[in-house]
Amino acid sequence: MLLNVLGLSAQQNSDTTKAKTTLLDDVVVYSSRFAEKFKRVAQTIDVLKTKEQLNFQLNTADALINSGKLFVQKSQQGGGSPVIRGFEASRILMVVDGVRMNNAIYRAGHLQNIITVDNMVLDRMEILYGPSSTLFGSDALGGVISLSTKEPILSSTYKTHFSGAATLRYSSAMQEKRGNIQLNIGGQKWASFTSVSYGSFGDLIQGSNRRPEYPNFGKRNIYVERVGNIDIVVPNSNPNKQIGSGYKQVDITQKFLFQASKNVQHVLNLQFSNTNDIPRYDRLSEMNGTVPVFAEWYYGPQIRNMAAYHLTAKDQVGFFKDIKITASFQDLEESRISRRFQSTNKDFRWERINVFGLNIDAKHYYGKHELHIGAESYSNYVKSTAERVQIVSGAKSRITTRYSDGPTTMATHAIFAQHTYKISDQLTINDGLRFNLVQLNAQFVDTALTRFPFTKAEQSNQSITGNFGIVYATKNNLRAAFVMSTGFRSPNVDDLAKVFDSRTGLVVVPNTSIKPEYTYNIEFNLNKYSKSFNYGVAVFYTAFDNALVLDRYLFNGQDSIFYSGIKSAVFALQNKAKAGLYGLSLNASVQMGQTFSVEGVINFTKGQFRDAINGKTPLDHIPPTYGRFALKRQGLKWNADLSVLFNGWKRLAAYNLNGEDNLQYATPDGMPAWYTLNFRSSFQLKKQVQLQINLENIFDLNYRYFASGISAPGRNLSLSLRAAF
Repeated sequence: MLLNVLGLSAQQNSDTTKAKTTLLDDVVVYSSRFAEKFKRVAQTIDVLKTKEQLNFQLNTADALINSGKLFVQKSQQGGGSPVIRGFEASRILMVVDGVRMNNAIYRAGHLQNIITVDNMVLDRMEILYGPSSTLFGSDALGGVISLSTKEPILSSTYKTHFSGAATLRYSSAMQEKRGNIQLNIGGQKWASFTSVSYGSFGDLIQGSNRRPEYPNFGKRNIYVERVGNIDIVVPNSNPNKQIGSGYKQVDITQKFLFQASKNVQHVLNLQFSNTNDIPRYDRLSEMNGTVPVFAEWYYGPQIRNMAAYHLTAKDQVGFFKDIKITASFQDLEESRISRRFQSTNKDFRWERINVFGLNIDAKHYYGKHELHIGAESYSNYVKSTAERVQIVSGAKSRITTRYSDGPTTMATHAIFAQHTYKISDQLTINDGLRFNLVQLNAQFVDTALTRFPFTKAEQSNQSITGNFGIVYATKNNLRAAFVMSTGFRSPNVDDLAKVFDSRTGLVVVPNTSIKPEYTYNIEFNLNKYSKSFNYGVAVFYTAFDNALVLDRYLFNGQDSIFYSGIKSAVFALQNKAKAGLYGLSLNASVQMGQTFSVEGVINFTKGQFRDAINGKTPLDHIPPTYGRFALKRQGLKWNADLSVLFNGWKRLAAYNLNGEDNLQYATPDGMPAWYTLNFRSSFQLKKQVQLQINLENIFDLNYRYFASGISAPGRNLSLSLRAAF
């Protein structure tokens, strides 16, 4: 059975055999970079590990959605922006194989970068709830998503061993055609792991059964085509087909492992992800009266290249027994291309980011104490370019870049110490401190178009963050933990050096005086394992200080300016509010006999800003109540579950009108509640062949995730076939 403890999915022996009862001593987490038993960790952690949870999903964002653990926002089909306890985008940290994914231009709105990590190659995902800046540094205000990809496997004999798998997927609602092939070559000391994935996704078809009070919600009645030199509006023969949402993606992972000795291992980790143009569906669906606002709006190819070297040394002689070193380089590209309806001016904005990273972790053991010492350094180099092309004549002209057009750098450096005192088999204390230094230097060379009253933006921010937790785990598998922790986020290039960012009628300008944000968290969590009944609860309160909020601003003494030919109100990020967030998560599972179980998880979060002018205002990014319930059957050859995935109402009064809640994509009353009934079944056809059949949103309901600009899939038949060799 799959057990949920504070959302933590207990591990199975395999994906195809009958599971045994899992005890606290069986659950191991890796979020601290070293393996640790869950009963020794105070922080709330979720683990997703099985193939059904990870590899047999549309993408990494959908793996999170279908777990019921996290809320995920979507602006287009090719994306997904996870939310942890009301924090999103640059306020949570994503890590892949120990390498920090957050870079200098991660924005505070909604981020779609998680899909650049191929879910078909994932070995596990760990979600850390609450501020995690002691181990992970800036950006981990709300938590961390740690993604781990599969490792090369050495041969267990004297012969070189070849193994692998091929997976094919098809989904009807988005015409998904996806394939993956993996190959492992293992010797006694050397091993290689290769994975290649390719996916083609058509225009997403939304559900046809709408609530009677919103009979036209989400319909795509028209779209734009260019015929000759004229934009024309074309009626959509199927309004449920969200034309302008399809895309393609390729992902390649290559790892080489060298086992130098029993306790020393070297790994070279190469990852490549590339998409074609990804349409920004939410912008393409915007209307100005009866005509579209945009004829074209898409992200250019999103490219993530990563090369990392990992050194792992265990049971060493000397002060530090365990050592891990990761050196990494990331080369990232993204772009935004847009053209307004019936305009011949097409705007291109490109970003190229190079990130050099180094992580050093070392662990010392003395008696009942463990001391984890670490150092971290990441340097970001950002290049931002832009041009306007007159699509009829081909003439090119200057436009403002998205970020500062001169040399732009951002560096984060830190040292930390995390201490674990294992007082007894039942009682553990965790505590730690971290010193952070973040430096940013952005140069504005060409200010003729922007008319900025400055030519550079420089900051050097220092911070000390910490955590304290106490865990008590009884011999009969009851675990209780209390934890206090702080989070820190220094303004990045997107916050400080974004030239202009426009929505229709609103333009965001840079504010070079903003300062870091901080969170202060307190939580209590409790969970119980037993043979037939398991449950967990976590309650938390987070104080959010010096919060950056988007509010009205004066640019060169004016409260509005003309941008892209439209008079737009001026807004800017400002440290002008405090916020409080609190929430509750509950989960339970009941085992009924040898093969059947029932499990469920429900999450509730609420948050409000407080400032001297506006009083209490709803905090943006706060999801409605959400969760998942499932009836599961698990056996040797056949597994199945019947599940309900649900979201509660997000009423109009709970929206933040100036933030990132995107009321323009909701109904006049907010975002309605919804639920979907889903069936999933997997069959072990042969020892090495597995078939999975999913039927999602069985009732073909029309719904949309809060803050999202694209409707979710309607009734969807998904088939996955995996053959191992």
